[in-house]
Parts: sequence; structure tokens; C-alpha cells
Amino acid sequence: MNIVREDLNEGSALLKIQITPEDYADKVNTSIEKYRKTARIPGFRPGKVPVSLVKKQFGKSLLAEELNKVVSESLFQYINTNNLEILGQPIPAKEEVKGDFENPSDFEFSYEIALTPVFEVPLTKTTKFTYNKVDVNNELIGKQIDDLRRRYGKLVSSEKVGDTDMILAQFTELNEDETEKEGGIVNSSTISMEFVEDKAAKKALKGKKIGDVVVVDPKAVSRGESDTAAMLGIKAEELADVSTKFALKINEIKHIELAELNEELFDKLFGAGEVKSEEELKARVQKDLEEMFSNDSDRLMMRDAYKYLIDNTKLNLPADFLKRWILLSSENQVSTEEVETTYPDYEQSMKWQLIQGKIFKDNNLQLKQEEVVDYTKDLILKQYAQYGIPAPEDKELTASAQQVLANKDESSRIFDMIAETKLIEYIKSTVKLSDKKVSYEDFVELANS
Repeated sequence: MNIVREDLNEGSALLKIQITPEDYADKVNTSIEKYRKTARIPGFRPGKVPVSLVKKQFGKSLLAEELNKVVSESLFQYINTNNLEILGQPIPAKEEVKGDFENPSDFEFSYEIALTPVFEVPLTKTTKFTYNKVDVNNELIGKQIDDLRRRYGKLVSSEKVGDTDMILAQFTELNEDETEKEGGIVNSSTISMEFVEDKAAKKALKGKKIGDVVVVDPKAVSRGESDTAAMLGIKAEELADVSTKFALKINEIKHIELAELNEELFDKLFGAGEVKSEEELKARVQKDLEEMFSNDSDRLMMRDAYKYLIDNTKLNLPADFLKRWILLSSENQVSTEEVETTYPDYEQSMKWQLIQGKIFKDNNLQLKQEEVVDYTKDLILKQYAQYGIPAPEDKELTASAQQVLANKDESSRIFDMIAETKLIEYIKSTVKLSDKKVSYEDFVELANS
């Protein structure tokens, strides 16, 4: 056995695996004998098939199978022994095999490999990123407190439609001239004024009383196609044939009476004795909002860092090799044209993986099992808190975390979340961040841009 490396260029090499009969003959003979014992060939009892007949009928395929095993094992052993960092996997060279399967002796198999490029990550103390932070002002705190009070408030009847009221209405489909459409849709449903974004529709409904009728486009008082379809009692695919004019008759108006700001509400929201006054409530809400928005600020900063690193990291990938590797390794058959179309996204994704990998390796960032379990336990605790369920004992919590991590998809998702957190922490501690306070509305616009 001998492997010869020929460097094709800076980023790729050819590995020639030279095999002699000593490397494969015994393995092939063992395989033939094993096959002979189980082969079912007419005229012979099981286990009594002559070796010569097995060699004649199946020798070449068994030889090819054993050679493939020898080549694969030696190839990856060579890569590991020589600490080669490669992209993708080795792929057969165009002139893959030298040797005679009819009269087997020496063989030579050639595989091409792409080497991971040597590069530097352009992050230093002088690298600057803007760190956008939501201005958690009194107005925002007040809105959040009102939302909390609304969550624990009472639903009472109201005479007029207000900004946050719920309307129980009957929708009747109309013709273009606003007469009732024969055989049209008639359905009762609800509208939450709080979520009506169309300004004209909201203005038309506000102040109306029970029994009033308003002509509306159902899309203007709902949130997306699925919501519109559910509101009208039809399937989403039927919306295309539905009129844009409906008579909305108000049958009931419900108003949420906000819960009182007292000890009972404070205990429901944060636990017994955690908050004792309105001032403490405001301070707690401000703290919670700042913590919540800090995660969003991190994501915005990370989005800028991603673009900066993709654009500024000098990292050249062997496009021709990677396109061939995608063609050969895809689970579902893909065409050359499909690979050409999707390759730019694939290349960007691989570039980002390499950048992340280098940051983790160069800075000894690790994901330890104990850390992963603790992170998973924290996620479970937050779910319990969200639904107001008391936290279990640590032993039970640990068992639950291990059960979650036993699921391959969940485990992968959690590992990715921790890796992203570590990456964000590294970037924040490495570059120069310029804090910028923005209003909540501007922050949302930035996040959606």
C-alpha cells in the first residue's frame, strides 16, 4: 500500500492510492468463501458451491467491493494521519482506476481533495459595529404594564367600539354595487381592533355601536390569508373567488377591563412578594424589557457582523471541485444547471461555517456537555414559567433535559443556539461597539429591513 500526493494548485491535491495483491487478496478470498457458504445456485446444495464457480460468476463484483473498502479506509486514514483539513469529501478523479479486473494485480485509484483555505478572520479591537438598543422609556413601560393588566383583566360588554375592543360580527358577502350577493358567504366571527392595521378600516369601525353595519374588505380587518379564510369560514384557496366587499354587522362589543394594580396582580405576574408597589413594578418591567430587547440587539449586531465577515474575509473556495462534489453527493439527483443556480448560496453558507469554525478553534471556544444540559434545563424552566407551572426538582429537570437532548433534531438546535451565543459573546468582547438608542418603532423597522 502506498499513497502519493500530487498538489494540483494551492487549494486542491490528487491522492493516488497504489494497491498490491498483498493488500486485498486475503480479504477477497475470505469474502468469496463467505459468499460460497450462503450462495443459492441451481444444481448445488447450500455451502457446496465450488469456489471456482463463485469466482467465475461473482469474483469481479466481490473484488470491486473489497477494493472499495481498502481504498476508503486507507484514504481516510491518510487524511487523519496527515492532519489534512478538507472541504466536503474526496471525489474520484476523472481517470479513477488503473488496473485489470479480469487479471487482478496492482491497482491505482485516484481521488481529488480540496484543502481548507488558510485565512484570517478580520476582527480586531478597531473593528466597529453599531449596537442598536431600544429606548425603554416611560411610554414603552406603560404600554407593557397595560398589556399585563389586559392579560389578567375581565371581558365586559361595551356600547361603542374602542381601539382595543373585540367585535362579534356577522359578515355578509356583497356585490360590487353593495347589494347582498345571492348564495354568497354569510358567517359570524370576531375581530380584535388591536390587530386591525388598516387605518381606514379601523377609523370606520371605531365608535360604532351594536347593530351598526359597515362595508369592509375582509382582508383589511384580518391578518393574512389564513386568518381571512378562517374569519369567513372558507378555505384559503377559495379566497380568489370572494368579493372584496362585505357587510359587517356588529352583534356584540367586548371590552377588556384592565386588572387593578395591586398585590394580587403583582403576585400573579412575578410570584409572591417579588414586587410590592407600582414603582417596583415599573422597575421590574423596565429590567425585563431591557433583557428581552438585548437579545434582539445581539441578533441585529450579529446580522451586521455576518455581512461584514462574509464581505471582508479573504477566503477563496474551489468552486469547480465543490460543484462536482455537490453533484456526486446529493441525496436527490440534481442537474448541473440546478447546482449552478444554487451554488452562490451554498458557497456563502460554507464560507460562514469556515469562519465560525476558525473563530471557535483559534479562541478555544468549546461546547461542554454539562453546559449544554444546564442550557437545556434553563429553556425548560422558562417554558414552565411561561405557563405558570412550578419548577420541578433538579433531578427531574435534569432527566427532562437529557430526554430533550436524546432527540437528534432538538439536540442539534440547542447546540446551534449555544454556539451562536458564544459567537456573539466573542464578537462583542473583541470589536468596538457603538451604542445607539432608538425608538421601539425604529428598532422594529431595522429588524425587518
